[in-house]
Amino acid sequence: APIVLPKASQQVDYEAELAFVIGKTARNVPQEKAMEHVAGYTICHDVSARDLQFKDGQWVRGKSCDTFCPLGPTLVTADEIADPHDLDIELRAKGQTLQKSNTKNLIFGIPHLVSFISRTMTLNPGDIISTGTPPGVGVFRKPPIFLAPGDVVEITIAGLGTLRNPVVAEA
Repeated sequence: APIVLPKASQQVDYEAELAFVIGKTARNVPQEKAMEHVAGYTICHDVSARDLQFKDGQWVRGKSCDTFCPLGPTLVTADEIADPHDLDIELRAKGQTLQKSNTKNLIFGIPHLVSFISRTMTLNPGDIISTGTPPGVGVFRKPPIFLAPGDVVEITIAGLGTLRNPVVAEA
């Protein structure tokens, strides 16, 4: 499905991320038990309107525009991924690779995220948690790179496939 660039933003950025889906209710989960609560993995494109994000001083509006945060193309069950902390991740757009890394470089691993988040809120089956993006987002490039109509963004994560989204202007 297309990512629609909202008229309210001129700085829509890309962020390739591994996402995981909760499969079992989690509350106050210790890190050593956290992976028991993960049902599977998918690709998340954490699209961000940076001008809205920075103007507001928080992330809600800049990350919540219609069509932002596409997921997929599949949900791979946890037993199909030997080590979610060792998956190559790459984002391509504008005819070039803009992000390339491995999930072993995550600042916070999945056990930490489940444990930390479940201390203050109950995680329910179907909840999706995104793990964070590798270096290379557009806003911090010199010069900055933002998404434009006609772009096609492809995010590939080893074992999960390729999420492909065209970019269009809001009508």
